[in-house]
Amino acid sequence: MFLQAVIVLLGVGALAAMLWEPHLEGRNVNASLFQVYFNDPFLALAYLASLPFFVALYQAFMLLGRIGRNKVFTPDSIRALRVIRYCAISLVALLLAAEAWFIVIVRGQDDIAGGVAIALFLIFVATTVAAAASVLETALRNTFDLGPRVS
Repeated sequence: MFLQAVIVLLGVGALAAMLWEPHLEGRNVNASLFQVYFNDPFLALAYLASLPFFVALYQAFMLLGRIGRNKVFTPDSIRALRVIRYCAISLVALLLAAEAWFIVIVRGQDDIAGGVAIALFLIFVATTVAAAASVLETALRNTFDLGPRVS
């Protein structure tokens, strides 16, 4: 239950930061809401990348609920780990697109070092999550396959 609370707090914190931070950015300080949210294609990419993040958080929350009810070795748990893995892989792809945006479009116009460093760190985290979900999925699948068959 503690880990579920941590996941909820992480999700609420990420959502609050996503909605609050664009207003603080240097070029958006005096901009209207329309200008902040609809004139920045990079912000649209960031919100698109948040979708797999929140789906993975939801799946992790549900998986922890199954663990709390001692229903770990079920096809639903295996499916949740597979969804988490696919979400992490899609997050890596979207972060690589953000890196390309920084290097191709923004380079030379602005200082991109901070954005590139954060994206590289997040790529590392998402890759680690994908690898861990894959290992756990394989272990659960092998355990599930070895167990007795119930029709």
